[in-house]
Amino acid sequence: MNEGLNKVILMGNLGSDPELRYTGNGTPVLQLRMATNESFVDKNKEPKERTEWHNIVFWGPRAEALAKVLTKGDGVLIEGGLRTSSYEKDGIRRYRTEVIARDLRFTGRRALGQPPPGLEDDGEATQPGAGVPTTARLGKNGARGRPPEVPALDELPY
Repeated sequence: MNEGLNKVILMGNLGSDPELRYTGNGTPVLQLRMATNESFVDKNKEPKERTEWHNIVFWGPRAEALAKVLTKGDGVLIEGGLRTSSYEKDGIRRYRTEVIARDLRFTGRRALGQPPPGLEDDGEATQPGAGVPTTARLGKNGARGRPPEVPALDELPY
């Protein structure tokens, strides 16, 4: 049996403050809106820029820790996988694709200084300011590993 690969790596900026919510059974869920920009030249050789918006989700204790330190405008690099869910509203089937995040690294101004309180540097990145994002991971009280399975839509608090 062939195994597939579901991996997404995005680098951009948060377009809004994070939203921390809880499922019916108390599991923390952090939702982020992230913008990525792409520059290109159109057929008339005019420079253009396109912005894509992404729905990012963190689960569990990590969601609570990140909710305390992330703010609108933060530069971040997100690694995770895609998950598409569907629901019906007003008789119309709707779909929502999200990045179920497994890792977050600060970029830009946050990468130049110390990681925010509650996060610690794992020492894997190069010197701050060297053009490579500084990796900030959860400290001893945070959780790592696979996100839980997505609960049924009627369990989600939104």
